[in-house]
Amino acid sequence: MRLIKNREIIEDHWVHIADDPIPLEGCISVSTARWKAEREDLLARDGELGLRISPEDPIEDFAGDLKHFQLIGLEFPTFTDGRLFSVAAMLRRHYHYKGEIRALGGFIRDQIFFLSRVGVNSFEMKDTSDLEEALSALDDFSVRYQTASDNG
Repeated sequence: MRLIKNREIIEDHWVHIADDPIPLEGCISVSTARWKAEREDLLARDGELGLRISPEDPIEDFAGDLKHFQLIGLEFPTFTDGRLFSVAAMLRRHYHYKGEIRALGGFIRDQIFFLSRVGVNSFEMKDTSDLEEALSALDDFSVRYQTASDNG
């Protein structure tokens, strides 16, 4: 699957694991529930590890484990639920998370610019038919009145 990462369209190498068996290697992301239940097994495997969080997941529950994750996936249930904007900002500003923060699920093109301002640096769109148009959203505004995680 193709996605937007760091202002480029790239091929994605991550696999989002639900209840499937965990592969012994490769780049996978798991839910916070699976992380809590299988933490030691996940840490023992080869490959990069990502964590998918939903708006209901308290960031404090996994903040101490951020060093283990190369990817944090923010699972937006709908484009009207903005709680994960705050989570992204907290990950960058308060917890100093340097890895990839990816928007997943129910966000829309019009939110891409604002998501990038709070620290999201990759976007996995439901509809990948026009990623070039989605990529252009990062340049929708040339003037910024507030500081943000993107230092603009």
